[in-house]
Amino acid sequence: MPRDLRHEEPGAYYHVCSRGNDGRSIYMDEFDRRIFLELFAVVTRNHGWVVLSYCLMTNHYHLVLQIPDGGLSAGMQVLNGEFSRRTNRRHGRTGHLFRNRFFGEPIETERHLLAACRYTVLNPCRAGLNALPGEWPWSSYLASAGEINAPVFLAVGALHELFGTRPSHARAAYRRFVSEGHGLVSDTRTEL
Repeated sequence: MPRDLRHEEPGAYYHVCSRGNDGRSIYMDEFDRRIFLELFAVVTRNHGWVVLSYCLMTNHYHLVLQIPDGGLSAGMQVLNGEFSRRTNRRHGRTGHLFRNRFFGEPIETERHLLAACRYTVLNPCRAGLNALPGEWPWSSYLASAGEINAPVFLAVGALHELFGTRPSHARAAYRRFVSEGHGLVSDTRTEL
């Protein structure tokens, strides 16, 4: 029996996650992560997504994005499908790289949006991979905090607008907000 189609609301925000099949790694090395981010940039541009936050872990990834014109499922199919094909070719693998369908939770309030962005960049800390979010190079934290240049697909300005109108104050408020949530991160909830 076919699965029900996902309901997508153009203009809505989503917290998206996709996990490796059987909990396996989806990124074997830095090159895999760079390829993923390049594909993500193409998909983001082609579908008009507004990306506020992302984090590439080892066996999964998180995205927080807005879909002005819809296209979440179509874009995710391209992203996960093309990355799977490239990864399998590169590493001599066969079969599914990703487990089932991606998780896509609609975000309905600004509070939930902020919590999802914070949850995403604190994921490596929660997993014990590093003590501080700035120590993990595969998330949007450093760019959003103003520590490095943002990748082309990351809408840092849109994120900063949630924290203030002056860029320097918005960056500082973002850093404080993430730091304040360091001990609040939960495995099951992204809402404060």
